[in-house]
Amino acid sequence: MSEFPSTARVVIIGGGAVGASVLYHLGLAGWNDCVLLEKNELTAGSTWHAAGNIPTFSSSWAVMNMQRYSTELYRRLGDEVDYPINYHVTGSVRLAHSKNRMMEFERANSMARRQGIDSAMMSLADLKDAYPFLETHDLEGAFWDPTDGDMDPAQLTQALAKGARAMGQKILRFTPATGVRRENDEWIVETEKGDIRCEYVVNAAGYYAQRVGEWFKPYGGRTVPMMVMSHQYLLTEQMDELAAWTKESGKKLPLLRDVDSSYYLRQENTGLNLGPYERNCKAHWITPDDPMPDDFSFQLYPDDLDRLEWYIEDAMARVPLLGQSGISKVINGPIPYAPDGNPLIGPMPGVKNAFEACVFTFGIAQAGGAGKILTEWITEGETEWDCWGLDPRRYTDYTDHDYCVAKGMEIYGHEYAMHYPHYEWPEGRDKKLSPVHETLKASGAQFGAYNGWERANWFAKEGDDTSLEGAETWMRKGPWFERVREEALAVRDGVGVLDLPGFSRFKLSGPGAAGWLRGRIAGGLPKIGRMTLAYFPTSKGRVHTEMSIIRYGEDDFVLITAAAAQWHDFEILAMHMPDHLSLTDITSELSTLIVTGPKSRELFEAIGTSADLSLPWLSIQKAHVAGIACELYRVSFAGELGWEIHAPLADIPALYAAVTKAGAAPFGMYALNSLRIEKGYRAWKGDLSTDYTLLESGLDRFTKLDKEEDFPGKAALLNEKQQGSKQRFVTLKVDSDEIDPPYMSNIWMNGNIVGETTSAAYGFRIDACVALGMVREDLAHPDTALEVEVYGQRVAATVQPDGPLWDPQNQRLRA
Repeated sequence: MSEFPSTARVVIIGGGAVGASVLYHLGLAGWNDCVLLEKNELTAGSTWHAAGNIPTFSSSWAVMNMQRYSTELYRRLGDEVDYPINYHVTGSVRLAHSKNRMMEFERANSMARRQGIDSAMMSLADLKDAYPFLETHDLEGAFWDPTDGDMDPAQLTQALAKGARAMGQKILRFTPATGVRRENDEWIVETEKGDIRCEYVVNAAGYYAQRVGEWFKPYGGRTVPMMVMSHQYLLTEQMDELAAWTKESGKKLPLLRDVDSSYYLRQENTGLNLGPYERNCKAHWITPDDPMPDDFSFQLYPDDLDRLEWYIEDAMARVPLLGQSGISKVINGPIPYAPDGNPLIGPMPGVKNAFEACVFTFGIAQAGGAGKILTEWITEGETEWDCWGLDPRRYTDYTDHDYCVAKGMEIYGHEYAMHYPHYEWPEGRDKKLSPVHETLKASGAQFGAYNGWERANWFAKEGDDTSLEGAETWMRKGPWFERVREEALAVRDGVGVLDLPGFSRFKLSGPGAAGWLRGRIAGGLPKIGRMTLAYFPTSKGRVHTEMSIIRYGEDDFVLITAAAAQWHDFEILAMHMPDHLSLTDITSELSTLIVTGPKSRELFEAIGTSADLSLPWLSIQKAHVAGIACELYRVSFAGELGWEIHAPLADIPALYAAVTKAGAAPFGMYALNSLRIEKGYRAWKGDLSTDYTLLESGLDRFTKLDKEEDFPGKAALLNEKQQGSKQRFVTLKVDSDEIDPPYMSNIWMNGNIVGETTSAAYGFRIDACVALGMVREDLAHPDTALEVEVYGQRVAATVQPDGPLWDPQNQRLRA
């Protein structure tokens, strides 16, 4: 007990591969007085029974980045810490049964090359050479990842632990944390052996993360959004034919993934390891009659091979060698799942100096990158890469138990599914409904979920294909295309209305609120009775977030931001706000209707309003519309004459009925996306992210480097201004007849990658495919000829003049 540490800078709860990686990376950052607590032995949770596959492949840029870093770390880790690691870099093949799957592989191949991974597309002949035991007669091709492989999860964890100890870090095994409390603005982590006082605490408790998360609720926390799945894989007996091939070739077979059938197959010594992700999957510990035990260390669930019968038979048909050997062992263990299948890495929502590195479905592949990312969050307050897809604050209050279970099972059963751009996953829906949801539904609305809120994406007519299967395409012209065209042109030619529930809204007030806000944003504040866009930079001058600032008085504001940004942006404000100011989340009190188009003024006059419709662009006013009290903002994300109506939820149905009765055509989010891209309007966490600075993002007019107030990132932006930006935001016209470029499509010139797209859509007002993106600064000039890589095909693209493609002088907007 004399060696028990009573203080630490960081305490990490959980001793799996992820917790050990966080401890190791904190040491690399020079924070060498940290403690890891593990209630049993290291690796006692999901780590010990993990299969240990190490892919880089992902449809997410952030996840691929994280996994790429892991593979690079693992190659050198054994030598750096002097610990033996059985890391087999065998490469992997992913099989494609269809052209759609090959297109997905082309997309991933493009991203991988951008990240420096030497991946490649494979023909059937290539497949036979790489995997001679494979039946290929019904395949389209495959994807080759040379960095893929497998490793012993226990060895990885012990290597990270050894490296951490060598830097002075402490690991306390058989020391369960039992709770936390706050004292004097510090954390006290309680254990059976004593308390540890620390500055920061990390929940890395694996499938126990939700239980640990409950300790933080008194300090602003929430229930961790997760559930636990049963994942089985089976090991075969050793095979003479495989042993002979291995001896002759001197290598292992590449890791095989039949993603359309949904399993992986890996060589294990001279046998095989088969791991299916079955549709008829099973969750555990989700009902009162199946409670989570207090300790499930080094334990497994009973075998349940009946669930896997189809997958085993399919794999035997694909690799007949598999059928020549019996099963030697079945592993059936708990794997945690977040609702989107990605882990939670970053600040714990609502809790000061508490972080999460938990709910890892692929923890061995991601542990190395997760340690780097979380260490940056803790030590620097921001990360090198934009990691929104991993940020715990991407979920808010809609993630109740039923939602997490439904989404977890959906993700597990579709682990290898293709994520088509217009496909809306059906589970966990209708968590938050607009007051006019049923009205929209009766009008043919096809919905998408936005921070739990159901919004109309497009409006179908009788005879339109609204099935899930109808959205299983990468092509632009799905069942929605003509309807979206009609909606966009109705906004262009007349007036449209978009029901937009879920805008995040924060009321900020108190003496000095204006001065404090000026010190947080790069630009200026609006005058009283006006609104403006404002950008909050990181310390490196990158785009942390974007908010609309509405000013009612000298120190009286409402800040409006994206639905998904609700918890993220509230914390950006609350984290640095002085105590004498008041900040309140009023998101649930109000909703919005966008009424826009050249005839919108006539519509308001027809239904009756007390508003002064001559007030200029970006003005705000309280008014009555159709006899109902509301606020009107003279602004339009669609880029036409228009107003936003902001009103209490209870008044939205009457307002919606009034504007539609007067002739406003309902339009959806797909049309709005097309309209905003034609105007060059950036979207948060697509075009605007912490991967780019404000100046690179073309936000110069919102960046006042000569203003008196200091603000985060000002020094970095001043330096960039002096030195010149290395890349610049552009609008491109793309000669793509059938497909819109996806996010992070490579932009090429003369055989070199010179940038990437950040969003794209077909513009119906200008009748062209438009992409927004980032390119090398010397190429960001009108008429520069480039190419955009669209699912493996390079198509011509041309840089457009800086400004909107539609109504470049904003005459319609300001009419």
